[in-house]
Amino acid sequence: MRVLLVEDDPDLAEDVARALTAAGFVVDRSGNGEDAWFQGDVEDYALVILDLGLPRLDGLTILKRWRSAGRTMPVLILTARGDWTEKVEGIEAGADDYMAKPFAVGELIARARALVRRAAGHATATLKVGELAIDTARMTASIGGRQTQLSQLEYRLLNFLGHEQDRVVSAGEIAEHLYGASDGQDTNAVEAIVTRLRRKLGSRAIETRRGLGYLLTGQIE
Repeated sequence: MRVLLVEDDPDLAEDVARALTAAGFVVDRSGNGEDAWFQGDVEDYALVILDLGLPRLDGLTILKRWRSAGRTMPVLILTARGDWTEKVEGIEAGADDYMAKPFAVGELIARARALVRRAAGHATATLKVGELAIDTARMTASIGGRQTQLSQLEYRLLNFLGHEQDRVVSAGEIAEHLYGASDGQDTNAVEAIVTRLRRKLGSRAIETRRGLGYLLTGQIE
């Protein structure tokens, strides 16, 4: 799942980005408000983690612009200030959650996963599609009750399709959520990962719709 992390403290941004990556997210980063507003306006993110105290454009202004433009991705606000009035202002501006600094990175990861799940209409940490179960907290998957060993890229792809179940997803969109903006969008690599997943899960677990993309069915042979 592709996340935009907007934080001007380079040390904190590095720590959070590292933790998000280890948790299976693909992270795009921005250190100033103007660039962050543009990225969130033109790119599709599963989640934005947004600091309020930013140079060039503050976080609340960015959030209000996104919501006014119809951008609906979940936004988790970060701030060094714990004033309840600022929390209320952020939520009223369209934030989905709020964390005051300093915070435990583990809690941020848990909240990030929950926001992404809820945005996709899932109530629990386990996504179920047919005979397939994806445990987003443990980053594991099983099909027909059989645990399956996955590489990081295989898990990322399966997790993304699990959140987008019942929808055919193009290879280009999958590539964005696998690699982010900086690494290009290699649709041939997506096909290779899908092929590996079919070997592990079964040939019918992921269906190809010619000219359209992929649909997760979770079916066993």
